[in-house]
Amino acid sequence: MIKTCVFPVAGLGSRFLPATKSIPKEMLVVVDKPLIQYAVEEAKKAGIERFIFVTSQGKSAIEDHFDRLQLLEQTLSSRKKWDLLSKIVAPTLEPSQAVYVRQPAPLGLGHAIWCARHLIQDEAFAVILADDLILSSEPCLKQMIDNYAVSDGTMVATMKVDMAHVSRYGILGCTEQPKQLKVKATSVVEKPTADSAPSNMAIIGRYILPRIVLDVLSGQQPDNGSEIQLTDAIQTMMGENSLTGFLFEGNRFDCGTKEGWLEANVAFAFNDPEMKNHLKNIIKKYSNDDNNFF
Repeated sequence: MIKTCVFPVAGLGSRFLPATKSIPKEMLVVVDKPLIQYAVEEAKKAGIERFIFVTSQGKSAIEDHFDRLQLLEQTLSSRKKWDLLSKIVAPTLEPSQAVYVRQPAPLGLGHAIWCARHLIQDEAFAVILADDLILSSEPCLKQMIDNYAVSDGTMVATMKVDMAHVSRYGILGCTEQPKQLKVKATSVVEKPTADSAPSNMAIIGRYILPRIVLDVLSGQQPDNGSEIQLTDAIQTMMGENSLTGFLFEGNRFDCGTKEGWLEANVAFAFNDPEMKNHLKNIIKKYSNDDNNFF
């Protein structure tokens, strides 16, 4: 059973400057919830009970978001705004559930996960990258956990991408094109060129990792960019630990980019019955060639 999830949230979010000068990128809102809340809700629905946030300086807003705010709750209660009250109470995490640990320097995803090593028991654990937002009928991590077996070793969420974009991802080497939900990988390469990529099967920000990965990360050498890469550690383990790609159901939005974040807002608004018609009218308004806005 996977009961622990790590949320690496120490990134600088430089693509969203100047907004992320004072707001963590994980607190950027899609429709009416910050990205990190979507990630935590996904983990809860997958049965996760322990939430480890790997943070950095200036990320206290994340901790505040999952805490109780008594004054606001009392005000909403006195005004009988029960719907709003439920919206701010629902995402809170109990002190025994949430743990926050600092990553002292931006040294890569592998290093961020390694920073949580003393908090993870001798069991497999999950990792969610909050800026990979997935809209699906069943939460992506739940799909993975429901289909996970010990023999799968390391499991990563996987999707096909355009060959022109493989340099943005960790890419799996596969002996054949997958015909089922799970595919056994033969290798993993971090951000290869289109010419050198072993496939177009890209890793998306959901992982199930065995505890041994933390030992491997302890001895992992930095790459040319002075970062400790998780994909390098996964490749190192492949002699003794299988690597399984899981082709999840759903649409993924890269909210680490402005265009991906904007598309996510549109998609999630269309998926909201209260917002759908408003969005249609807004798009119609701004797409009219006769408008006076441009």
